[in-house]
Formats: sequence, structure tokens, C-alpha cells
Amino acid sequence: MQSRFKPACMNARLAGVLLLGFWLLVLTGCASTPRLAESTEQALPRQAAIDGVPFHSQREYQCGPASLAMVLNHGDVDVAMESLIPQVFIPGREGSVQPEMLATVRRHGRIPFVLDNSFDALLTEIAAGHPVVVMQNLALPAWPMWHYAVAIGYDLEAEEMTLHSGEEAARIESFRRFDATWARSDRWAFVALAPGEMPSGVGEQRALQAIAAFEQVQGAEAALPAWEALVTRFPGSGMGHFALGNARHAAGNAPGAIEALQSAVTQRSDLGAAWLNLGLLQRAQGEEELARQALSRAAELPGPWRERAMEALTQR
Repeated sequence: MQSRFKPACMNARLAGVLLLGFWLLVLTGCASTPRLAESTEQALPRQAAIDGVPFHSQREYQCGPASLAMVLNHGDVDVAMESLIPQVFIPGREGSVQPEMLATVRRHGRIPFVLDNSFDALLTEIAAGHPVVVMQNLALPAWPMWHYAVAIGYDLEAEEMTLHSGEEAARIESFRRFDATWARSDRWAFVALAPGEMPSGVGEQRALQAIAAFEQVQGAEAALPAWEALVTRFPGSGMGHFALGNARHAAGNAPGAIEALQSAVTQRSDLGAAWLNLGLLQRAQGEEELARQALSRAAELPGPWRERAMEALTQR
């Protein structure tokens, strides 16, 4: 997605500020209030506010580090905003870009889940008690002024959002004005959760990608609670059970790994890597007949695991 590489917190230059302000009024006036799906509106409380989200004033070009500090501190990560600045601030771009934001969350032991680009997903996370980092364009699409804020509350009756934004804590914005600026980033937003916590407004594929990226940084054992939570939320996820099996194996839980891999191939019989790992683990546990069945299945499926499976079948 193109917006993933946009620098944020870039301030408009002095020239044209009055014209910019005029166009902001025009664009906001033309925007419509976002509408929730009927099922979402029925499920959500009419009001929600997340208590205890610390506020860090966002100085020039530092809304990225400030927003990260707010959500990480709320999630019991003891990190100072000042220490985050060199991790996410790119001087040449006068701001922070999304990959650096997400990577910094992972380095601090939390999983950044990018939401499903919808107002429904945003409000659902707030109602679940998860502060949400949102990316806005406060100016024109052709003259962007990227900005990160943290959404911490909403009021459906008043059609208002509450955000820690800029130098203002608990800023109130109308749904219409907020969504007009948020939509210009393709409604990009994320929550930062501890392994084992699952967001409410994220689908299976995005959850898989988020946990897999975290595992690459922190390792399989650190990701284990996240994979456990994923298959609880999405029990039909073959890839989720496969990843869980590998993580359990890394943690030294061979019976648990076999159980998860069996679930993986039950859900996805075409997962050659899962059949291969299952067979190798069953053989290590002395279950030779079951191992041969799994390895034979892996050898039948095209892919890089096929040669390894055929080699294992010739061994005793």
C-alpha cells in the first residue's frame, strides 16, 4: 500500500497557510459522517473511553514517537518518548514512516496489529479498551501534512472522537472531520498488544501477518502465546495451527506440537510443510507408522519440502 511509506508529522510551510486553511474548511465541509455497519452499531456501547492512556505532547515532527510512547506506556512497557525518537524519526523525511513505527513496537515486545481500514474496526478496538494509533493527513491530498494521533474514545450520540493529538490531550473531533483526514491515509491504524492478546477489529490474514512479523524479531517462543490466541479466535486457520505447532516445538513441547500440526493438516490438507514437520516429530516420538503416512503425504505435494520428505522416507 503506497501510504505505508509516507513520512508523517510534516508541517505545512508558511507560504499558502491561509489558502490551506480555506481548503481544509472546504474539504471538511464536503465530507460525510462515516456510517457503521448495522451489526457493529448494535454491538458497540454508545460511548467508550479508555482511561489511563498517558499523554505525551507532540513537538514538531515527533508525533510518531509520542504516539508510540502513549500506547506502549499504556501497555505497561516502560519506555521514554525521547528514547523512541531515534528509532522512528527520519530527519531526511522530517517525520516517521509506518514500517519504522511497526518495527519499533516489535522491538519493545508488543505486536502491532494493523486494523482493517474501517471505522467499524477503529471503534471496535476502542470499545475493547485498546488505544489506537491513527494516521491522518491534515492538509490536501496533493500537499500532505501527515500526522499520528492516538484514538482513546468515542460518543455515538454526539458523533465525536476523542484523541490525544498534537499538544492537546483528549481532543474532541467530530466523526466527519476526523474521518475526512483519516481517509486520506487509507484509514491506516494499528493497536500494540502483548503476545496472547488479540484485537477485535482484525481479520485472520492480518493477524497471521502481524504475529509472523513479530516472531521474526522476537523468536518462536515469544510468539507462542500469540499463536495460541490466534487459533482460539480462528480455529479453522490451518496456517495458524501450523505456526503454533512450530512454536510449541521450539518451546520443547513435542506432544503439543504434534497436536497442533495434526490440526493444521486437518484444516489444510495441502500444507506440505506441516505434513513434513508432523512426520519428523512423530518419528522422533517413536510413532513410525504415523510418521511414514505423514511423510508420504508431504512427498506427494509439490514444493521445497518434497525432497526432504522423500529422503526421510528412505531412512529407518
